Amino acid sequence: MTTPEPIRVLLADDQTLVRAAFAMLVESARDMEVVGQAGNGLEAVERARSSRADVVVMDIRMPEMDGIEATRRIAADDDLAGVRILVLTTYDDDEHVVAALRAGASGFMVKDTRPAELLDAIRTVAAGDSLLSPGPTARLIARVLRLPDRPPPSSTPGTGRLTCLSDREREVLTLVARGLNNAEAGEALGLSPLTAKTHVSRIMGKIGARDRAQLVIAAYESGLVAPGAEH
Repeated sequence: MTTPEPIRVLLADDQTLVRAAFAMLVESARDMEVVGQAGNGLEAVERARSSRADVVVMDIRMPEMDGIEATRRIAADDDLAGVRILVLTTYDDDEHVVAALRAGASGFMVKDTRPAELLDAIRTVAAGDSLLSPGPTARLIARVLRLPDRPPPSSTPGTGRLTCLSDREREVLTLVARGLNNAEAGEALGLSPLTAKTHVSRIMGKIGARDRAQLVIAAYESGLVAPGAEH
């Protein structure tokens, strides 16, 4: 039986001790390895190219270039299409997290998370899934979009970038944005989990979303789901 290739991880954080601690943690896992470290966003972009990392663990607040812009550049680079980004944050960084997800990050973790949870998060992102169930992501985005300095979403659900979706796809997207996984969304609509997953994949393709986190953002920004709506 062939042993799977280890997950190649790039660590981007401006604090040397933090990077060292994360590096020790990642190297302790048999199924992953550290292939590079970066002290700022510019280095993160450069080393994502040179190291061919599978996952970049990205801090937001860094000198030279912050993690949001670094995420945007990596996500926009066709040569780095397979690179997934896991953003690190603190609880007071909510709006920055939404910006990072919008820029192309696959999810987020808080820096004081448990070691095993961080390793599981890296595995989740490497597998092509958005981090965590969409519920926490949905609640975060709803909270940020509720801030008074943000423009209100479209008053007509399904407008803008969602006009290409069928009625069924809008139903599926609404449930995803409210925190349901594929199986739960399928059950709510009388569909099999596989059919629900197929709908989610098609929605991603139609609106150009990289993962479920960006689907949630699109649902809120379009007005399909309103901040504060019952889940």
